[in-house]
Amino acid sequence: MSHKRPQGSGGLLTSSVASHAKMASQQQAASLQQQQQLSQQQDFDPVHRFKMLIPQLKESLQNLMKIASLNLTHNTIIDNGVTSNDTAVQRFDKSLEEFYALCDQLELCLRLAYECLSQSIDSAKHSPNLVPTATKPDTVQTESMSYAQYLGMIKSQISCAKDIHNALLECSKKIAGMGQPPGIM
Repeated sequence: MSHKRPQGSGGLLTSSVASHAKMASQQQAASLQQQQQLSQQQDFDPVHRFKMLIPQLKESLQNLMKIASLNLTHNTIIDNGVTSNDTAVQRFDKSLEEFYALCDQLELCLRLAYECLSQSIDSAKHSPNLVPTATKPDTVQTESMSYAQYLGMIKSQISCAKDIHNALLECSKKIAGMGQPPGIM
């Protein structure tokens, strides 16, 4: 039994398959790019880095305890006067240094995460509403402020900063004036 293909449909079928293959290739490239961006973002995310370091810290602690145990056993054998031909004892200080290095990295990750959170909270407190950008005016949200409102808020913040600056200058002049003898001014 032979199947006959209608004339002219072979070209359409081939171009359809080619366009589907091209679309699939573009989708794969886009998903690969998104994965790369996500991995780059995770590299800079202190919480993600913290989570990645925890298993390494556990492993380092286990290694540290194992080496400490072996060294203690080795020293006990030597103290008891028994000669041991197992002289290849690992150095405790190297494993302790590795453990402390991981602890320092974890501390830095936690401090950075705290600073990011603190900055985010301050940002939300001092500028709680979003300002729509000129490139995306269609994404205006109900809680966003107009540009005029934003300018007013910025002007009030500048005014407040100037007031604080002037108050500090005045205070420093008063303090500097107190240190001089009364006749000189």
